[in-house]
Amino acid sequence: MASKGGILVVDDNRLVLATLADGLTRAGYDVVDADDSDDAILLACAHRPDLALLDIRMEGKSGFDVACHLRSQQATPFMFLSAFSDDDTVAQVMEPGAACTSNDPAETPVAMAAGVLMQRHSLNRDVALERLRGLAAATGRSMAAEAEAKVLLAAVEQLALS
Repeated sequence: MASKGGILVVDDNRLVLATLADGLTRAGYDVVDADDSDDAILLACAHRPDLALLDIRMEGKSGFDVACHLRSQQATPFMFLSAFSDDDTVAQVMEPGAACTSNDPAETPVAMAAGVLMQRHSLNRDVALERLRGLAAATGRSMAAEAEAKVLLAAVEQLALS
């Protein structure tokens, strides 16, 4: 099976790191992982990933520091993974240009469903969102309700494969 692309995963929590790396590898991505910012920067230079998933709060340099390096030195797109959603953290996330979803909880299933459609059908985000709108219109449900159904279905299918 051909790789879907390279992803750098950075998290100082080794359980989170291993879980993400395993899931992405099983999904067909080439994964490079690091449990600290310094290693992340070195690995990003060596492997030139297509995307980086960054924990924000780590010992030493933060995920923000890694993001600034990725943006200025390599033009690598990145997303932050964090349990923190306070206003200060969200403002910091927006500053270095991360790919972010809305803070509106109703939009989270829509973003997740778009991701499911992108992965399953090799679509870009705009096409996936348009397809989701069409599915919602065809079923007479709101886009959020259709998204929740798609995310739930994807989760059930994934569990069935386990």
